[in-house]
Amino acid sequence: MPREGSPWRGLGTVILKELSDHLTSARMRVLEWLVVLTALAALYGAIQSVRDTTAQDPFLFLRLFTTAHQPLPSFVAFLSFLVPLMAIGLGFDAVNGEHSRRTLSRILSQPIYRDALLFGKFIAALATLAISLICLWLLVIGLGLFLLGVPPGGEEMLRSLVFLGVTIVYAGVWLALAMLFSTVFRSAATAALVSLGVWLFLTIIWPPLAQGIAQALFAHSDEATMLIGGQVLARLSPSTLFGEVVLAILHPATRSLGPVYLDQLQGAVMGAPLPFGESLLLAWPQIVGMIAAAILLFVAGYVAFQRQEVRA
Repeated sequence: MPREGSPWRGLGTVILKELSDHLTSARMRVLEWLVVLTALAALYGAIQSVRDTTAQDPFLFLRLFTTAHQPLPSFVAFLSFLVPLMAIGLGFDAVNGEHSRRTLSRILSQPIYRDALLFGKFIAALATLAISLICLWLLVIGLGLFLLGVPPGGEEMLRSLVFLGVTIVYAGVWLALAMLFSTVFRSAATAALVSLGVWLFLTIIWPPLAQGIAQALFAHSDEATMLIGGQVLARLSPSTLFGEVVLAILHPATRSLGPVYLDQLQGAVMGAPLPFGESLLLAWPQIVGMIAAAILLFVAGYVAFQRQEVRA
């Protein structure tokens, strides 16, 4: 029988309920403290390095995000590792958890459609991640102001805001992946393990493997062709896309995210920073790629969820 009413009926209710559950859950508390403590450790090391090595730097605040202080990696490196963990931690039992608690049929017996349920869960989890990342970003800016005593410039704020938005999109990719596996697998443990396995494969194993595949495919081509082919294959990983966006946005002197040819260097002042607009254009394909990946993964989970049978 055809459905009556809007398919988004009950969406607000689902979002508010899920958002409340996420923000008050013990799981979220553990993930938040894990991210905050490790990020603060990286930020402290970056501040020490900036104080020791930087005098008159027009992008002093950006160095707080990218500077590493041995033995600690940079703030961005910590985020690229921990943000997927947070997203997977919120999404691996989004759907199969309802199955295991036998509450899915009860929810859908209410005037709430499957569309609204799945969208509500995704939006609430992404909003939870966004709130956490915004608070962390404000903490970094506040501590930088307090400890460095120098206010950030307008372009620095724009670049850091774009970095914040891209990090939220990056979290959305892994959240959509975790929710896809939560829909496909009825066991929450299986969904978590597969999500973590895919994350580790795409982050650690795939980039060097992509170079090896490119060398095998383009064995009779020149070195530049092999390099470009390996880079294209490596960009199938969201972690690679995120790293390239960070390089373009937080390192203003970056002029290319691929091989640089001699004709591209004509008239360029080496080491001179690019304007914000040009850095954004440089990173725009990678940003669009991450958005597209999040949409495709969510649509795959949506189709799988629509085809599932819900039993009481």
